[in-house]
Formats: sequence, structure tokens, C-alpha cells
Amino acid sequence: MDKFLVADQKFDLQQNFRRALKCQEQLSNAKEAVKEAKRSRVWIVALILIIFAMGSSFFLGASAALFAHYFYRLIRAWYAVSRAEESLEENERWFSSKGLKLEGRVLYFREDSLLENPLDPFDDELYR
Repeated sequence: MDKFLVADQKFDLQQNFRRALKCQEQLSNAKEAVKEAKRSRVWIVALILIIFAMGSSFFLGASAALFAHYFYRLIRAWYAVSRAEESLEENERWFSSKGLKLEGRVLYFREDSLLENPLDPFDDELYR
């Protein structure tokens, strides 16, 4: 490989690579939180409470609270996914401005269309 990275950008490159890995981890955790929120069956209990709500305002309030809890968890998880995706996209744009491309958890030069030569941003011999 005859391409090298600029030694002056070593710290920024390593920090942004760590940040990108952290963003990917946050994204996977947020997607798991969305799955968990969707799997929650609190809304079923809320529907059952609506049946009892015809005779009591207490059950109507409890039902509304359970629905609110379910949708709050779902919206909060979707928001976390959105934030993580935006952060990851921002890191990918930064790498692109430096002539690099981030594919999953691996870094490549942008010209490496076949993704044959992965880069290790922590390898000192890669910098000149």
C-alpha cells in the first residue's frame, strides 16, 4: 500500500474513529430499546382497563396512564435511534472529507472500491 494518512491528523482520526464505534454501539442499543418497547404488552392491560372504565373514572385514568407510558417509551426509543443515526452520519461525513470511508466497524480509503485494504487508525506506520 503506497497511500498514507497525514501524521498531523492522527489524533483527530483516532478520536473520530472511537466516536464512530461508540455511535454504532449506541445505535444498536437504541434499536434494541425500540424492539423492547414494541414488545411491551402494557397496551393490552390498558385496553382491558378501558373495559372497566365504563363504570369508574379511576380505571379510565389508569388506562390513559398505561397508554401514555407505552407510547412514551416507544417515542423515546425512536428518538434515541434518530440521534445515534445522525451522529454516525456526521462521523461518516467527517471521514469522507478526509478521503476515507467507514464501512461498519472498518475504515478504508475512499478509492478502495473493493474494500480490500482495511486501515487501522492506531497503526503508527500508516501515518507520514
